[in-house]
Amino acid sequence: MTFKYNNVYINETSTVVGPYEAKGPFSKLYDKSYDDFYFGEKSWEQAEIKGITDSVEILLNKLNIKNTKVDVHIGGDLLNQIVATNYASSKIGIPLIGLYSACATSTLSLMLASNMIEANQIKNAIVTSSSHNNGAEKQFRNPVEYGGPKRDYTTFTTTGCASCYLSQEKSNIKVESATLGTVTDMGINDVFNMGAVMAPAAARVIADHLKDTNRTIDYYDLILTGDLGLIGKMILKEYIKKEYNISLKNYDDSACMIFDLDNQPVYKGGSGVACLPLVTYTHIIDKMKKGKLNKVLLVATGALMNPGMCNQHLTIPSISHALSLEVVK
Repeated sequence: MTFKYNNVYINETSTVVGPYEAKGPFSKLYDKSYDDFYFGEKSWEQAEIKGITDSVEILLNKLNIKNTKVDVHIGGDLLNQIVATNYASSKIGIPLIGLYSACATSTLSLMLASNMIEANQIKNAIVTSSSHNNGAEKQFRNPVEYGGPKRDYTTFTTTGCASCYLSQEKSNIKVESATLGTVTDMGINDVFNMGAVMAPAAARVIADHLKDTNRTIDYYDLILTGDLGLIGKMILKEYIKKEYNISLKNYDDSACMIFDLDNQPVYKGGSGVACLPLVTYTHIIDKMKKGKLNKVLLVATGALMNPGMCNQHLTIPSISHALSLEVVK
């Protein structure tokens, strides 16, 4: 299912990151960074709450508006009951729609906000996406203090929060369309191989988007997936060619961009809800504003992993949602 938009624009963004991201390739583009995983708080979960509230405060300051002028806050994270978003929203004071689509939450949130703005149900929205490396590891695998070994093909959850303000007010970047993904299960139960889990869902939504919009892959200057990492990126390119006869062009993966893979201990790249928007709201939007990119398809990818189900040796389903951004000339 693909939605088309005529009156939805990205007016402003903000980003807050942790220590690893702050030493990555886009270090100078983030609005705020912290040099440890605690962000001055007592726990990792509270650090993530702090990151969300920081990013929204920065966003509102950039816009020079108060939170009372924002119709709705839409967002989610990886913690149980999206608790970081819920606690942060209690401080932010904007009506909340909390969403969970694992690491595909960022594009799903943007899609819902765009649908509501296009339908004139709301005039504007703030969308937040956050994740925390240690908080996610504690919940989905083992607390980092355990020192449990990992497979060398795993990925490293990003620590940070990205916020975006969408409205009917015209800007130079438009949300052009979005395609809702379908849950896909390829029978993989390896909790460390998230790239392999998510790649088929990414291929499926890309193919659906191109079919629904009657476009070819050449329409886009860049197709950017969320957090497949080096392994998942390779699998996607092979799988989409075999299953859908699509040869990916002008393609990259934000998980392969957000860290310095040659010099940082991050396995096969990044992951997490914040991974795609942190790259998009800094590096990608910067290139769009400079005229180096005009049409970008964002494809956030999420592994719908539950530790209890994994302990029952069940497979891990995945989902991916696509969102098209275009420069307004």
